[in-house]
Amino acid sequence: MKRVLTAAAAATAALLTLTACGGSGDPLAGGSSGAGTPAPTDTIAVGSANFPESTLIAEIYAGALEAKGVKVTRTLNIGSRETYYPGLQDGSIDLIPEYTGVLLTHVKKDATASKADEVYTALQAALPDTLTVLDKSAAEDKDAVVVTKAFATEKNLKTIGDLAKTGPVTFGGPPEFQKRADGIPGLADKYKLELKEYKSLDVGGPLTVDALKSGAVQAADLFTTDPAITTNDFVALEDPEANFAAQNVVPLINKSKASDLVKSTLNAVSAKLTTDILIELNGKLAAPSKPNAAVVAKEWLATAGI
Repeated sequence: MKRVLTAAAAATAALLTLTACGGSGDPLAGGSSGAGTPAPTDTIAVGSANFPESTLIAEIYAGALEAKGVKVTRTLNIGSRETYYPGLQDGSIDLIPEYTGVLLTHVKKDATASKADEVYTALQAALPDTLTVLDKSAAEDKDAVVVTKAFATEKNLKTIGDLAKTGPVTFGGPPEFQKRADGIPGLADKYKLELKEYKSLDVGGPLTVDALKSGAVQAADLFTTDPAITTNDFVALEDPEANFAAQNVVPLINKSKASDLVKSTLNAVSAKLTTDILIELNGKLAAPSKPNAAVVAKEWLATAGI
C-alpha cells in the first residue's frame, strides 16, 4: 500500500508542478513575463482551488452571477493558493472562493488573529489595493489534524497536544501544508509536534483518506466539512492553541470587477451558506454517482432561491 500511495502522490505532485510552471494545460500561463491574460472588462473570470468544495463554491458563485445576467468564464481546479493567487493579482482570475484564516496568513505571515470577526477585519486591511473580500459567510471549513478512532483510543488522544506527546509521527497532507505557517511549522511551534516523516498526498482527497485507513500515516490534514471524517469514523483532534484560525468562506474578488450587482449577488450567497449546508453538499459530491459540481451547485441555488 505504501508503494501505491507514494506513486500516486508523486503523480499528483507532478501534475501540480506542471500547472504551477505554466505547462500546456495551465489556464493561467501567459507570455515570457509569466503573467496571465486579464479577463475582458465585461466578464468575471471565476476560479477555484483543486479540491471538490472549492470547485463547488466556485460553481455556486458563477451560477448566481449568470442568473443575474453577468457574463462568466470558469477556470476550475487550478491548484493550491500558491498557484492561483498570482492569477488574481494579474487579473487572469477575478473571483475565487476563499477561507479567511488561511488567506490572512498567506498575505500576512505574522498575523495572529484567530476569531472569526478579528480575522475578517485583519484580512480586509492586509489585502493589496487591487483585491477585496465581500461578506463572509457563516460557513466555515477549517483544517484539522485527523487520526483514526482506533489510534485515538489506543493513545488516549483528544487534542493535537496529546498527539505531540506520543513522539514523532508520520503525517500526511498536501505538499503545501508542510511549509505553510499554520501547517507543520505552526504545529511544531504551538504543540512541539515532531515528525518521523511527512507524506505529500492530496488536498483532503482519497490519497489522504486511504493513507489514514491503511496506517501509512498516523495523522493527516483534512477539512472539517469532509464527509470522509464521519464516514470512516475518524477523529478530528481539538486545537486549543488555535493554530488553525477561523476559516469562513468568503468571495475574494478583483475590486475592478466588484460592481454593485456582483457584490449584492455574492453577498446573497454568503448570507445563505452555512457549515451544515457545506457538509451536506460535500456529501452529495462524494456520492457513488459522483455528480458534477455544477449540477449540485445549480440544485442548491434553486433551493436557496438565489
